[in-house]
Amino acid sequence: MRVLLIGANGYIGRFVADRLLADPAVQLTALGRGDDADVRFDLATGSPGALTRFLDAVHPGVVINCAGATRGGARDLTRHNTVAVATVCEALRRSGCGARLVQIGCGSEYGPSQPGSSTAEDAVPRPGGPYGVSKLAATELVLGSGLDAVVLRVFSPAGPGTPAGSPLGRLAEALRRAMQSGDGELKLGGLGVQRDFIDVRDVARAVHAASLSAAQGVINIGSGRAVRLRDAAAVLARVAGYGGALHELDAPPGPLRAAIGHPRAESDHAAPVAYPYPDGCGSWQQADVRTARDRLGWRPRINLEESLADIWMEAACRI
Repeated sequence: MRVLLIGANGYIGRFVADRLLADPAVQLTALGRGDDADVRFDLATGSPGALTRFLDAVHPGVVINCAGATRGGARDLTRHNTVAVATVCEALRRSGCGARLVQIGCGSEYGPSQPGSSTAEDAVPRPGGPYGVSKLAATELVLGSGLDAVVLRVFSPAGPGTPAGSPLGRLAEALRRAMQSGDGELKLGGLGVQRDFIDVRDVARAVHAASLSAAQGVINIGSGRAVRLRDAAAVLARVAGYGGALHELDAPPGPLRAAIGHPRAESDHAAPVAYPYPDGCGSWQQADVRTARDRLGWRPRINLEESLADIWMEAACRI
C-alpha cells in the first residue's frame, strides 16, 4: 500500500510515520514544509493543481493529513487548518489516483459538553473558539467532498513528544522548575478542567487502522474517560518523585489560564485570554469511542500514567 503522509514532522504525524514504517506492507512518502520531507510542499500556499500533479505521479492509495496549526490568530488557523484541507480535497478530486483520505480532526470541533456526558459523533458541533471553528470547517469540507474519506476526531493527545505549551506539557515544565529550584510547594491554576487524554501512540494505531478500513464519516479517538487536570498533576508529581505540596490557585492569573487548553502564541503573554478555556471546550470533555471500536476494531492500550511517565522523562532531561 502506497501512503502519502502530510505533516509527518508534527506531534501526531511523527508517531503515525513510525507506525506506518513498521508495517512492511506500506510504502511511505512524506510531504511537508520541512527540508527532511520527501517532497516539500506548503498546503497553505500551494495550489491544488501542483498537488494534483504530484498525486498523479506518486499515485498513493491512501493520503493521511496530519498537518495543521494549534496556535495563532484566526487568520493563521484558517489558512493552515481549513484552506490547506480545501487544497487537499480539490487535488484529490482532480487526480486520477482515487486515494482514500484520512483527515485528523480534533475534539475541539464539538465545543463545550454537559459534565458527565460522553460526546458521540452525532452530537451537534458548537466549537467555542477559532481553533475548533477552523478544524470543524475542514471536517465539513472533507465530508462534503465526495471522496472516500474518514475524519478522526482526536481528543486530547498525550505521551512522548507532548508540546511544552499543552496543558500536560505546562504541568511537567512547572514541576521541573519546582524540583530544580527546590520549591516545597507548587501553585497551579486551571486544574479543575476535565479532558479525555489519549496517548499519541494509540492515536497512530487508530490512523493506521483507518487507512486499512472502509469506514467513512467522523470517528472519535479518545480514551472514553475524562480526567481532571488536578488528578493528572498528582500522578505526574508521583511519577517524578516530587515530595512537595500541590496547591491550586482559586483565580489563576492570565498566563496560567492558558494551561487549560491549547498553546498560546508567543505574543499572548500580556494579552487577556479571549475565551474562558483556550481550546473552547469548557470544563468537561469526554469521548464516546464505541464507533472506533466497532468500525476500526480499535481500543486504547496505553494508560494515562504511562503517558505521563513519558512526558516527565522528557521534561526531566532538561534539569
